[in-house]
Amino acid sequence: MSSKRRIHLACDMSFTHLDGRWRVPGSWVHRTFPDATMFEELARIAERGCLDMMFFGDGTGIPSTWQDSEDAAVRWGIQWPRQDMSPYIALMARATRHLGFGLTYASTFMHPFYVARLLNSLDHITAGRIAFNVITSTRRSDAANYGFDELMEHDLRYERMEEFVDVCKKLWASVAPDAFIWDRDSGEVADPSKVHPINHAGPFFKVRGPLNTVPSPQTRPVLIQAGGSLRGIEASAHFADHVFASGLSLEHKRRHRLALDKALVAKGRDPATVGILFNAALIVSQSRNEALAARESLLDMIPSEGVGAYLSHSIGYDFSRLPERFSPHELAQEIVASQASPVSLVSQFADTLGPGGMIDRDEFFREGLKVATAYDRTIAGTPSELADYLEEHFEAAGERGGFMISHPYSTPHDLINVVDLLVPELQRRGRFRRTYTSRTLMEQLAED
Repeated sequence: MSSKRRIHLACDMSFTHLDGRWRVPGSWVHRTFPDATMFEELARIAERGCLDMMFFGDGTGIPSTWQDSEDAAVRWGIQWPRQDMSPYIALMARATRHLGFGLTYASTFMHPFYVARLLNSLDHITAGRIAFNVITSTRRSDAANYGFDELMEHDLRYERMEEFVDVCKKLWASVAPDAFIWDRDSGEVADPSKVHPINHAGPFFKVRGPLNTVPSPQTRPVLIQAGGSLRGIEASAHFADHVFASGLSLEHKRRHRLALDKALVAKGRDPATVGILFNAALIVSQSRNEALAARESLLDMIPSEGVGAYLSHSIGYDFSRLPERFSPHELAQEIVASQASPVSLVSQFADTLGPGGMIDRDEFFREGLKVATAYDRTIAGTPSELADYLEEHFEAAGERGGFMISHPYSTPHDLINVVDLLVPELQRRGRFRRTYTSRTLMEQLAED
């Protein structure tokens, strides 16, 4: 038995058909999104590799921040089309026995009673394999679909998120696990003393409860949250079982882990119980040259107009308005003032160039292409090289959690390569499971 701590691996399948990926070599032929059989096959592949979870981010608007129009996003498939993945998860769960599934809803717009009830049902259907990725939203097109004229203030979004999760947790606990009797002789269904209204009344929500459902196998789903700002990390410490985090450098991962641990201690929680799944955009091939060539081809996925639509949607600012030369520092301040995303390509340029630094519009969009295609954060190499990378970064971040392999460049080809090339190398090193041993996703993610 290896004494090494094992790495957890999830796969983010949110964008497998978006931003040009649907047409690259190695992607599906004769099948297009949202063909349900594609997702069933992906689930079987992921389970063959003993992965912890397939993860689905989400958005509910067509990007329209660029030039105040959906046209560019519609034309080039930028962050659209997207489906509610809950029915697809039900299908994938029937095709697998152990693989977990992460589902995303925005606490900025949704109501906790509806979400708590839906996730309870999915946890039953999957036999305890559901995770809930709780997000706030900085996307103006999403906000407009829920009746918002402007984005909610940054810190207020996190306050709403925390109350949202608090309400969900109260609802999931409002019916005791042993409340149901189902006594055929007496006809008694459940014990009333074990079913309680929650009577929640807060700044954002008023919910009487209780949840009118049978307690699910996990009682509640695994809770995942992604927040890189100080306020986001504070929210992670408030409720998250696992954190989804970005960052390429070892130092960035160390800082995030330290900041999260400090916030967890302040909340009275044990840092050892909360893992971080760091974003890892990987291209693995038997040949290093083949992997590097695939990475270079990322830059051909979408045209410049698509890049503008992607960045504007993701950050919440219309970059078509940029002058030929501008100050990233001043632009970052303008973006923060508009309640859009403070952590972005703009803030990176602002930090690098400082208050007096200037940049050309063309240079900004050249770097934006690398962001929109994940070129800037994609690690390409052989199974041995990528296993070295994952081990080094896992150890640097305290060996608690693992990685979210993000948006395979070509699907199903790149997922197959992860399962058939990278996973066996990690297993050989004693860093990854060879078989599933836990009953629920929560138990599985708690394994060392």
